[in-house]
Amino acid sequence: MKKKWWQKEVVYQIYPRSFQDSNGDGIGDLQGIISRLDYLKDLGITSLWLCPIFKSPMDDNGYDISDYLDIADEFGTMDDLKQLIAESQKRQIKIILDLVINHTSDEHPWFQEALKDPKSPYHDYYIFKEGKEVPNNWRSVFGGSVWEKVKGRDEYYLHSFSKKQPDLNWENPQLRKELYQMINTWLDMGIAGFRVDAITYIKKDLYFQSLESDGVDGLAKCTKAVRNQAGIEKFLDELKEETFKKHDCMTVAEAAGIRYDQLNEFIGDDGFFSMIFDFKYADLDIASGSEWFKRIPWSVADLRKRIFDSQLNVQKYGWAANFIENHDQPRATTKYLLQYERNSDAVKMLGAMYFFLKGTPFIYQGQELGMINFKRDSIDDFNDISSIDQYYRSMEEGYSKEEALEFVNLRSRDNARTPFPWDKNNGFSTHSPWLKQNNNDNEINVQNQINDNQSILSFYKEMINFRQNSQYSDCLIYGSIEPIEVENNEVIAYRRQYNDMMIDCYFSFSNQAMEIK
Repeated sequence: MKKKWWQKEVVYQIYPRSFQDSNGDGIGDLQGIISRLDYLKDLGITSLWLCPIFKSPMDDNGYDISDYLDIADEFGTMDDLKQLIAESQKRQIKIILDLVINHTSDEHPWFQEALKDPKSPYHDYYIFKEGKEVPNNWRSVFGGSVWEKVKGRDEYYLHSFSKKQPDLNWENPQLRKELYQMINTWLDMGIAGFRVDAITYIKKDLYFQSLESDGVDGLAKCTKAVRNQAGIEKFLDELKEETFKKHDCMTVAEAAGIRYDQLNEFIGDDGFFSMIFDFKYADLDIASGSEWFKRIPWSVADLRKRIFDSQLNVQKYGWAANFIENHDQPRATTKYLLQYERNSDAVKMLGAMYFFLKGTPFIYQGQELGMINFKRDSIDDFNDISSIDQYYRSMEEGYSKEEALEFVNLRSRDNARTPFPWDKNNGFSTHSPWLKQNNNDNEINVQNQINDNQSILSFYKEMINFRQNSQYSDCLIYGSIEPIEVENNEVIAYRRQYNDMMIDCYFSFSNQAMEIK
């Protein structure tokens, strides 16, 4: 594979609401990020991925965009973003934005015009169906029907996610043209690329037929009909040709639902994107990525198989985006290490295990500190709309209130969205934060770790520097990967090889000494 600049990147994901508040309103902002750039530079990362910072009513914390070309007031201004880009460039750090083009907010001017006048050209920017009855039994990712009735009309609009996130109609060429123009505007401004949100949802099954129910609510998961549908390749190829290909940018697709035999189209030499996230090993503890109450047992051997299935299939065609945490996942420490979540040696092992896989590593804010899940005692303490839906759906499916709360505590997206712990008093804001803090901030924070050369934070710095700046860098970045077969089911092992250099990597999930065979 031809070498590309983004293969050498180490990407740090920031959830802006929770990283650093600069103006004392309890919400993180762009000036807060600017004030912490030296911390990020010292960590060694080379790119920042910012979760959405655009104008939004924040029904889904910014993934419901009301203006693609303006900044949400709580995060700052366009001048603040330009300052962030400039200050980051001084530190050789690139900025990657979140690109949300499957849906908008229902407060976007396009949708408001569509509601006002069904004959408006903007009405065809979204997916509406006429009728007195709900068009079909599809269930949205966030629960309930995908269809919301338009007030005063016998008409429904489709939303794969929240009812305040109406899906865009990608069948409309004028809509696509407007989106491409917006994307190119950002790239011309100096953005290095995008993480592309929910992109496999842009093509729907246009028959809109009901499906066999898979829940007590009588509904069926919409993903069977609105995700990775035949014909999506036409839209994705056009998106690439009209935007990404015209710039030397990095694109990372949230491509849930694609099969490994589709990887060449998605990330091959002329693929739609630079790389994709593969969620198959991230969701090994649940039967469905959107139904947390369907828990399944797993072993380290299961994790090993999923990781190598992913690595070997991706390696055939292109490049991986490797991660163990993000804004939609619980903390990896709790999920993968279980009772060893607070064991610093275990946390370091887990970090190195994924970090040296083949691909571009992504670090989510707080991961470098070994942050763990919280324990909430009431559903009232949750902000995430998906968590609230899963709580009530669990009880509908026959689980107790206590069991439902446990499912949500284990998988809630709020686990990763709690304010970043800068010091023993949190240090995130002088104000009460927008989301209740984690209940272990006094132990896990930057102040406790930054001057401790045995800390998890120091380990991450050393690990990043080892990949980026050592005599082994070419092997760790560009080298092939193959599993090393071991008899012990608590070990994940692999070999990285580049020209005449070989690096064998062994990672034990056990707290017992063992002999490797």
